[in-house]
Amino acid sequence: MDFDPRNILVIDFGQLGDVVLSLPALKAIRQRFPRARITVAVGKSCAQVVELSGYADTTLVVDRVALRDGAKLWAVMRIMRIVKEVRHARFDFVIDLHSLSETNLLGFLSRAPHRLYARRPGRSLDFLSNFRPQPAVEDKAAHVVDRYLKMLEPLGIKDVERVPRLRTRPEDDAAVEQLLKREKAHSGTPLIGLFPGAGHPARRWPLERFAALAEKLVRDDGVRIIVFAGPEERAMVKEMRAIFPKGTIIFDRLTLPQLAAALARLSVFVSNDTGPMHIATAMGVSVVLLMERGSADIFLPVSGQHQVIRDSRIQDLTVDEVYAAAREILASGRTATLFAG
Repeated sequence: MDFDPRNILVIDFGQLGDVVLSLPALKAIRQRFPRARITVAVGKSCAQVVELSGYADTTLVVDRVALRDGAKLWAVMRIMRIVKEVRHARFDFVIDLHSLSETNLLGFLSRAPHRLYARRPGRSLDFLSNFRPQPAVEDKAAHVVDRYLKMLEPLGIKDVERVPRLRTRPEDDAAVEQLLKREKAHSGTPLIGLFPGAGHPARRWPLERFAALAEKLVRDDGVRIIVFAGPEERAMVKEMRAIFPKGTIIFDRLTLPQLAAALARLSVFVSNDTGPMHIATAMGVSVVLLMERGSADIFLPVSGQHQVIRDSRIQDLTVDEVYAAAREILASGRTATLFAG
């Protein structure tokens, strides 16, 4: 490279799991350009992940869902405002990790003199990139972590740590400790987390089996169960309270940083394939991941002692096999490595 960028825009508009898996790339950029001011443009629901990572100086938060689903005139006005904001910042380098046509266009309209985009045939407008040498064309069979890191190789970034890591903040640790104290969750009792939600109903293990799993873990292993629910699962909370064992803790109003702090205190996290699973692994928690057979491996955890349980349909997974996987982790004594702030 024959330039030393001091004001970098990194565009990272993936969903929650994508942004967690991009953390090794964000860390590598931070280490490669230690003197630069780094702004990460990120979706509204994922901004706090970037903030917790500590790899960005600031974030540019874009509500992509509102842009997609809102009134067209409002969306156009908001896009114009974002372009104006980006131009006003006078970035000298744009790195587009996710590289979609609209994000490539935003990078181009920023007027940054240097632009590096992932090359995604059929998805990106990477001809708007002017960085040389260009990165290799995206390998769709590669793990998502490795895709992000591969596109940074033209910057001389190679052989870096590929494990996503997040840290908690003292204020979120304190808030979670208060919640656990209120629930009389004693420090010596192992905490097992369950996440019954997923982005699509076909990816959800039946709620009643999560409840049966909780019953078995409480009865046979003396643990305390925490069921996590986000905004998409809030309609399920009433049923959760009715069918889960007495004493089950249900956290359905946590902020994302509080979710990270709560997950960090678990011995095991049992989850469908969804964003909170990636948060848990970034906190060092051992995960039992429930998936359909044939689901792509490109989003699997890249490190740690995890169990992936598959069947032809997720609904065919039995309580006994999921229990056996959770029990194996619990018996090993492996617990989360708390990356405290």
